[in-house]
Order: sequence, then structure tokens, then C-alpha cells
Amino acid sequence: MARLVASREETPSARTLVLHVDGWPGHLPGQHVDVRLTAEDGYQTQRSYSIASAPDGERVELTVQRVPGGEVSEYLTGDYPLGAPVEVRGPVGGWFVWRPGEPDRVLLVAGGSGVVPLMAMIRTRARAGGRSRFRLVYSARTPVDVYYAGELHQRSHEHPWLDVGLLYTRAAPAGHPRPPGRLMPADLLPKAGWEPSNAPLCYVCGPTGFVEAAADLLVGLGHHPDRIRTERFGPTGG
Repeated sequence: MARLVASREETPSARTLVLHVDGWPGHLPGQHVDVRLTAEDGYQTQRSYSIASAPDGERVELTVQRVPGGEVSEYLTGDYPLGAPVEVRGPVGGWFVWRPGEPDRVLLVAGGSGVVPLMAMIRTRARAGGRSRFRLVYSARTPVDVYYAGELHQRSHEHPWLDVGLLYTRAAPAGHPRPPGRLMPADLLPKAGWEPSNAPLCYVCGPTGFVEAAADLLVGLGHHPDRIRTERFGPTGG
């Protein structure tokens, strides 16, 4: 069982929930949990959410995107009060994970809320140290839809091992070097150290269409399919 101990707004439609989970066994960045709600009449509904935080004892953070009419997301981002319990099962997943200490360079490609598990990887790398270098290519609709905007800006300036590139599909800020549009091959062109010949680990997360397109682009640029790990999501009802 988990209880909400804090929350904060990430975007106008997304909130990060800080949960204390009794007996939490720890997790790897990239894993997710199943959150179950039970109504007074016994009706139950469940959704899966990626973990946003680095391992931190019994503290777990989830960033939840509000889906209009969503049974779970509207409650968690709106009426869920501090101290209230919620049933959490996990951690779940063992393929789409990054393990601290791995020496490989890492390419992260995120579409929308798909940045959540990738942010857990960045936060874990910052906490655990090591030699891995990370590059994040993050596609969002508009600047206000960027999750963790302030933290990403700060971390990219403080940590030489982290390179962050933002692109926008609907509207870009004034002076942004790239016009709005969907992910293109040029957005994923190799930078020094992330060439396909160096076989970086690639993690791609986002809506199904975005993930399939990004994975195809990476393969087209020469990245081996065995080095590309994908996590996708689609409509679930929230």
C-alpha cells in the first residue's frame, strides 16, 4: 500500500505524485507500477505508470498525465488528497531498464509523456555516478508540454555527461533553431560518441506511432536493432 506525501505540477495536464510505499523493494530506472483504485461499492480499476524517480528507499515518484474522462488519471491528478492510500504493485519490467555501472553510451528518445522512465534513468545516472554519457532527444507538442523542463535545463548545464535536445511538433519558442514538426532523421543524426559504430544503447518511449517511427529512423541511421529498446503506450481510458 502507498500513501501520497507530496505532489507538484509538471505541466497544465500532468502532476508528479510522491508516494511512500511500505516495504518497497527498490526498482531499476525504466520499470513501472500498476496502480489500482477501489470504489466503495467494490468496483476496481487499474492503470500502469512509469516510475519517474531514482531509487530512494520507500519513496517512489510517478508523473501522471491527465486523460479527460480517465477513471484513474483524473483522480490521481485532481482529487487524490495527501495521506490517502492507493494500491501499488511492482516494480514491473526487466527489459526496458538501465542498470547503473553500465559503461555504454546511452541515447534516449522520448515522445510526450514517454520521457518519464527516461528521466528516471537520467536521475539514477546523476545519483549513482559512473562513466556512461547520455543524450536525450525529447519531442513535445509545445514548450508548456515539456515535463521536467527546469530540471532538464539545469542538469544539462551542470553535468557534462548529459546532452539534451528539445524539439516541438506544434509550436516552438521564439528563436528555437528547429521549426515545429514531427521527428525527422536529422534530429537523430549521430553526435560524437553516439555513432552507430559505437553501439550506444538506445531507449525509445512514447505513443505507439512515435516509437515505431523513431525505431525505424534509428535502424535507418545504422543502429543495430539489438541495441534498441522500446516502450510504447496507447489509449487505455486513463
